[in-house]
Amino acid sequence: MAVEKEILVPDIGDFEDVEVIEVLVSAGDAIEREDSLVTIESDKASMEIPSPFSGVVGEIAVSVGQRVSEGTLLARITTSDAEPDAKPIAVAREAAARATAVDAEPAAVEASEPTTSDEPRAPQPAPALHAASAARTAHASPSVRRFARELGANLDRIQGSGRKGRVLKQDVQDYIKRALHQGSPPAPLENVLQIAPARPVDFSEFGEIEIAPLNNIRKIAARSLHRSWATIPHVTQFDEADITELEAYRKSQQIEAEKRNVKLTALTFVMKAVVSTLKEFPQFCASLDESGDNLILKRYFHIGVAVDTPNGLVVPVVRDVDRKGLFDLAAELAEVSERARNRKLTQADLSGGCFSISSLGGIGGTAFTPIVNGPEVAILGVSRHLMKPVHLDGQFVPRLMLPLSLSYDHRVIDGAAAARFTTKLRGVLSDVRNLAL
Repeated sequence: MAVEKEILVPDIGDFEDVEVIEVLVSAGDAIEREDSLVTIESDKASMEIPSPFSGVVGEIAVSVGQRVSEGTLLARITTSDAEPDAKPIAVAREAAARATAVDAEPAAVEASEPTTSDEPRAPQPAPALHAASAARTAHASPSVRRFARELGANLDRIQGSGRKGRVLKQDVQDYIKRALHQGSPPAPLENVLQIAPARPVDFSEFGEIEIAPLNNIRKIAARSLHRSWATIPHVTQFDEADITELEAYRKSQQIEAEKRNVKLTALTFVMKAVVSTLKEFPQFCASLDESGDNLILKRYFHIGVAVDTPNGLVVPVVRDVDRKGLFDLAAELAEVSERARNRKLTQADLSGGCFSISSLGGIGGTAFTPIVNGPEVAILGVSRHLMKPVHLDGQFVPRLMLPLSLSYDHRVIDGAAAARFTTKLRGVLSDVRNLAL
């Protein structure tokens, strides 16, 4: 006997009000247990929510752009009463472990229909195995998508022969056969590295150990950082800025800052200097589109600032830095940092950045190589300022120097542009009057 069952959003950790960015099935689709239903996006990662049982989709209760939390109704599915339920929480957590690969998979929006013998199959050209991915979205059912993933075939490179260009299982098989006939393996999924797994090590053989599970923020950050490091060709440019006059001016404003009940830090000046420099170098305030063929230049200046919290690193975004004065910016920076440490940031607080800054000046170090916060194309690392002897006008004089580490996406920015960027930035920081320009 058929039974209608509801599928709810399972336990997704400490995140609430996350956005649905893809709906992968339609009403009437026949799905198997663990077929993905929707894709949701938290602050730093995407995750597919799978079905805990097999059946036919009767109703999709969410849409793209809708925000959901644990317990939100996703869909109603008609299934056999003999169909055993999977444990949705365990299934979802297993899917979360694959979150780094979600962004590489095309979205499915068409319903699946069985192939009939009278449905004509369009002839397909031989696959371009190593060509760039076509700028389109493949139409395929969840079972076909899984089949293609298992074989390492990119659906965007397969011409569908089904109705409205839908990719069928036979299309995937034909694509693989043609690729093997040419003597080359099919083009792999994007962002998948063919790395041999590390050999498991039992560290308890060498002494006493303790297992400390990572919290959700660190897990999400780890996936995001790994994806950025694996998919963005990083280069880091190092430089130093003379902030002797800037620091003197900052200290001269301390009385006014106390009246306003704000802490005017060097980071506030760096944020303003970065915006001034971005206006002259717009390619640093940009993102590559999905095809990798176009650069999206952003005409806004929302700066992400890495905040060290007890639960891990988060990067809240301070908006419209170009339109705010130093004291207002200092107040907002302190407020958003406090909310980050108290785990009160919203999804809006963590999205929309065009450039990021990671400051370790309050801790120490002379330089480091920050990881680009994709889909941005550059990030500035700031280390602890240090008094150094600098040769000026024929003699060595003590000057306060601020180390700068600019990491950038080499697909968009070359070394000469990066050197010009840091040269301009250090020039702005060396004279506080430049911040008024």
